Amino acid sequence: MSWFKKDPLQIISFLSYGTQNHFYIRGRALEDETINLEEKSLWSLILNTWKRFETDEIKNTKLKITLPDNSVYYAKTDRDGYYKIDTKIENLEVLINEEGWLNFELSYDEPNIKRTIQKENRFKGEMLIPAQNADFGVISDIDDTIIHTGVASFLKWRVIFNTFLKHVQSRTPLEGAAEFYHLLHRGSSGKNANPIFYVSHSPWNLYRYLEFFLKTNNFPKGPILLRSFRTIFKKKTATCKPQKQLEITNILNTYPDLTFVLIGDSGEHDPDIYLELVNTFPNRIKAVYLRSVLHKQKMQRVKGLLADYSIPVMLLDNSKEAIAHAKGLGIIK
Repeated sequence: MSWFKKDPLQIISFLSYGTQNHFYIRGRALEDETINLEEKSLWSLILNTWKRFETDEIKNTKLKITLPDNSVYYAKTDRDGYYKIDTKIENLEVLINEEGWLNFELSYDEPNIKRTIQKENRFKGEMLIPAQNADFGVISDIDDTIIHTGVASFLKWRVIFNTFLKHVQSRTPLEGAAEFYHLLHRGSSGKNANPIFYVSHSPWNLYRYLEFFLKTNNFPKGPILLRSFRTIFKKKTATCKPQKQLEITNILNTYPDLTFVLIGDSGEHDPDIYLELVNTFPNRIKAVYLRSVLHKQKMQRVKGLLADYSIPVMLLDNSKEAIAHAKGLGIIK
């Protein structure tokens, strides 16, 4: 960001997911713009918002990934600084902790880099491999499901205000949401480690903002799946599925032996996406929870869809209703 000196380099690792023989991680290499999400002044809010989108990517650069057993793999960043490894590695389950997380280390692997690199060029990453005692998984939307954004507002003005003009500390989760997610995470026995996946239409530029919000408000840790900023302006076709739907489909295909609970809101496309997923993956979805929004027409349309669902689906006004319903299904303690 500075006009007088170059910022040090960093590597951001997005919380991702894989299997016992599938190593799948994503992230981004960037200059460190020193975004402090704990600062609360108006100037820091404006500056941090600018920094999140005026990124200086480290493109076409080789990275090294080291696993706990000291095995090494490599990736290369693309023109936007993103990197991805999608490869087969056997017996990854021996490297995970009791919650199913595989820890690894990332570093720049270019001998000609003359720039300062943060953290002594040792950046932490984590990938989730669902624990053996998982009963089911949870896939949850973020916007207006966990955090109020105002997707149903006129011209999305509330989305713009809440996302760019409010500090993350001043944004509160929907009441009782964190408790509900922890109950789902622990399952019917109260001792499980059911995986939680968070999906959103937001761009990856907001990853650290959303990660900080989830951690600050005590939500269970889980992969956070967003989309490239370029895809927001990409022309849609009749056969093109929303990125969020593609991410959910990939999760379902990655864990064919796991059933899922889907959580979203009734303000946008979640009811339609979830209905299609229920029909595409029969017997894979245990229940669907949709948070109600304050929009009469949207709510009437969603209520008309409920009869098409072949599984338990519930419109919620609060988390207490969700907890009572999930207890009735026997999926939480």
